[in-house]
Amino acid sequence: LSPSHAPQKRVFPMLTLLSMFYYICLRRRSRSGTRGEALSSRRAVESGQRAALPVSVEVEQYAKEVLDFSSHYGSENSMSYTMWNLAGSPNVYPSSGDFTQTAVFRAYGTWWEQCASAPPPFRRTPKSFHSQDYIELAFEEPVYPTAVEVLETYHPGAIVQIMACSLNPFSQNPPADVRWEVLWAGEPTKVLTPQARQFSPSIKQLSFPTNLIRLEANSSLLKYYTELDAVILRGQRERPILSLYKMPRIDICDLSDSDDELLDPGASFRQTGDGKHMNLGNGYFDRLPYELIQLIVSHLTLPDLCRLAQTCKLFHQHCSDPLQYTQLSLQPYWARLNDTSLGYLQSRCTLLQRLNLSWTGSRGALTFSGFSSFMKVCGGNLVCLELSCCHFLNEACLEVISQTCPGLQELNLSSCDRLHHQAFMHISKLTRLRRLVLYRTKIEQTAMLSILTFCTELRHLNLGSCVMIEDYDVVVSMLAVRCRLLRSLDLWRCRNLTERGLAELAVGCRLLEELDLGWCSTLQSSSGCFQHLARNLPRLRKLFLTANRTVCDSDIEELAANCPALQHLDILGTRMVSSSSLRKLLQACPKLLLLDVSFCSQVDARIVQELSGLFPNVAIKKSFTQ
Repeated sequence: LSPSHAPQKRVFPMLTLLSMFYYICLRRRSRSGTRGEALSSRRAVESGQRAALPVSVEVEQYAKEVLDFSSHYGSENSMSYTMWNLAGSPNVYPSSGDFTQTAVFRAYGTWWEQCASAPPPFRRTPKSFHSQDYIELAFEEPVYPTAVEVLETYHPGAIVQIMACSLNPFSQNPPADVRWEVLWAGEPTKVLTPQARQFSPSIKQLSFPTNLIRLEANSSLLKYYTELDAVILRGQRERPILSLYKMPRIDICDLSDSDDELLDPGASFRQTGDGKHMNLGNGYFDRLPYELIQLIVSHLTLPDLCRLAQTCKLFHQHCSDPLQYTQLSLQPYWARLNDTSLGYLQSRCTLLQRLNLSWTGSRGALTFSGFSSFMKVCGGNLVCLELSCCHFLNEACLEVISQTCPGLQELNLSSCDRLHHQAFMHISKLTRLRRLVLYRTKIEQTAMLSILTFCTELRHLNLGSCVMIEDYDVVVSMLAVRCRLLRSLDLWRCRNLTERGLAELAVGCRLLEELDLGWCSTLQSSSGCFQHLARNLPRLRKLFLTANRTVCDSDIEELAANCPALQHLDILGTRMVSSSSLRKLLQACPKLLLLDVSFCSQVDARIVQELSGLFPNVAIKKSFTQ
């Protein structure tokens, strides 16, 4: 043979090995008979009977209802920038730009993660878990999905996962076992253009019809807020016939169920030079120091840790050691977590210090009984408890937390909007709290004042979008008296805060580094409140005055003169700030990283381009509407 034919000679041995592997797998599967039936049925379909099958009509539908979500930019009492805009047909698409009729998540980029109020990440979080936000949508008719299309109208690229649920949210008879399946998953992307697009990734086939779709998002790579306009679900009423005859996957595990496999029964024994046999067991692994094995095992994700525990007694001992469970994030596994799962982990978590149950327990997956049982055994050493969007929580759950977690320092109840207002009274018993997140909850003024009375060590407090508090001046005045060590305060979209309350806050909490007053429309610059704020809070690193139309040059110049550590400033929507005061600010604040001047009528795109050239380390934001 000529040299050109030489490579072909080496193909045959490889094909032979693959053929043998495939034959062995087929032989294992043939014992149950299902493989042969599937092959026969598939051949029948492919041999000409396909034309006789009924043609299924594809259904196209927009979301009927928004069931749940983790956050949004908008208010609880309006439709602007809220997740509720995702219900129905498009309001904006195919136009591009910043529109109030779209759905917008609360945060974007890495700005929020850089703040002092951001908690440290949990160890053992899988690298494949990227989700930061979610929204669940109900559609009119259950279908077998063929496509999910997301209409993104501004800074696309945030969607990282699309899931489907077996539960029909409109059915009166929910199934006993609620299943979630991933239709598509990807990584955060940075789209080069902010223009609108129709995002429709290739999705996998489901074995059940669905009308409940969940989108999960990560906006960390985006330059500005992503905006979603509508979601389209395409699918068939009847299960696609070809999916019934899908070829079973061949797994390497199929080779392990035969009596005549090529096994080496003496693999654990090797003959030494003197003819004796030596048991290698774990391959000398058990001779490593206990601490070193613990260090190696600590790099595993939680599922891998549980699987490894089932391999041998040595690894079971290491994988069950409570020191492996001082931090536990169950958020990535929210779709599978239930009372049984918590019960399984209970004996291992007796030294637990940080626990993340965010997003878990919806639709009956977790109950008060399972949660309270776990907390009574594992809550004694807890210092951090993340419960964002945990809709299984009730007053009894918060009472258990207050009784079993005496040393708790961080509590996150973000978007637990179904929790009764009376439940929050139990938080006042957690007197060592330093970080408390109550964003989008129904806490009332009485409970908030009780918390401030007893929790005097608070460093970080988030009351964003807490619409049930009647008088924020009273709350802020109590903060100024009782919590003088406060470092961050989020009052996003709070009502009834006036210059009187803000003045007391500035005098009483002089260590403040972060202050979010976005969309607090009752504050007026003419009262001098913002200038007084700047003079009394020299440590300010983050200040959001979003959508306050009255912010003026004097306020900006006062910040430049008194807040040299400023890193993040949002003055979106003001009509009274000029480029000259912004230039003074940029020169006086060398640590500035983010400056949002969107919809500032005196700051046009030309000025933004000029300032960006002079101060390249500052991300100057200027949104647009097409």
